Amino acid sequence: MSQVTALSPHLPTVTAIEVQLRAVLQPSVLQVIDESGDHAGHTGANEVGFGTHFRVRIASPLFVGKSRVARHRLVYDAMQNFIDQGLHALAIEIIDKT
Repeated sequence: MSQVTALSPHLPTVTAIEVQLRAVLQPSVLQVIDESGDHAGHTGANEVGFGTHFRVRIASPLFVGKSRVARHRLVYDAMQNFIDQGLHALAIEIIDKT
C-alpha cells in the first residue's frame, strides 16, 4: 500500500473523506467505502485501484427539514475538494435518524 500511496498521494482516501465530512456535516452516522477496486476498467477508474469511486452512508442533524436534493447538495459541497483531486463517482445514501 505504501507504494500505491507514493504513486498517488493526491487521491482521496476513506480517512480524509471521513475527517472532512465530520468537520463540515457533524454526522451522527457515517460510513465511507472506497469502491474503486470494483470499477477497474470503467470510466474514471485509475490504475492504482483506489481514490476514484466512493460510497457515503450518512445521517446528520444538518439534514433535518431539508429535501433529498438539498441533503445531497450539502454532501457534494463538503466533498468538492476531493472531486477536484480525482474523485470520479460518489454514491450518497442518506440515513434518516428521526
